[in-house]
Amino acid sequence: MEKIAFIGSYDKADMMIYVAKILTFLGKKVLVVDATALQKTRYIIPKMKPEKQYITSFEKVDIAIGFESLEQIKKYKQIDSNTKLDYDYALVNIDSYKGYYNFRIKTEEKKFFVTSFDIYCLRRGLQVFKRLETQVQVKKVLFSKDMLPEEDEYLNYLSKGLKIKWDEDIIFFPFEIGDQNAIFINQRSERIQIRGLSSQYIDGILYIVEEISGAKQSDVKKAGKMLERN
Repeated sequence: MEKIAFIGSYDKADMMIYVAKILTFLGKKVLVVDATALQKTRYIIPKMKPEKQYITSFEKVDIAIGFESLEQIKKYKQIDSNTKLDYDYALVNIDSYKGYYNFRIKTEEKKFFVTSFDIYCLRRGLQVFKRLETQVQVKKVLFSKDMLPEEDEYLNYLSKGLKIKWDEDIIFFPFEIGDQNAIFINQRSERIQIRGLSSQYIDGILYIVEEISGAKQSDVKKAGKMLERN
């Protein structure tokens, strides 16, 4: 199983669920782990349960909520600690160093830093990296309306001195009211849908899927079309 870390204080829950669903169309078995303080996924997934920790299946995507480590997930599933979880990918939503450490994110594992450009998201998101002793390579996933050069420059300034090597490629997402409204509508449908999202938002999702899976661009686009028809 490959762990993929989605790091930052920006709301990543819906985006990660879209990514996970497209991966299932590529034949992958996916676990989405919400290890954030707010645990928003608990409330946007239809099968919300009163338990502190639980795993629920949502359209062939498993969602784990309330767990602080993969070891806790294994214990919940009643499997031996030395046995690997039966997934191709675990997408781990992290907003603190504690989550990064507890889920044992390794230097070589893929990492996406997801942020908008408000000061809270930037500063709190970067706190995850402040206690790292080994340099890690991270890909930026940036939500911005205009994507001005000075915005990225400011992020680089804030991260100066941290053990981060930014990937040359940057994934841009539009910060648009239309996309936000589409996400709300799709949440209310209680299905994993991307209807109404802008082409730029969908392209960003597909790019992340391609980065994670290593699949051909044509195959990823085909999987994206399957989700659009879902």
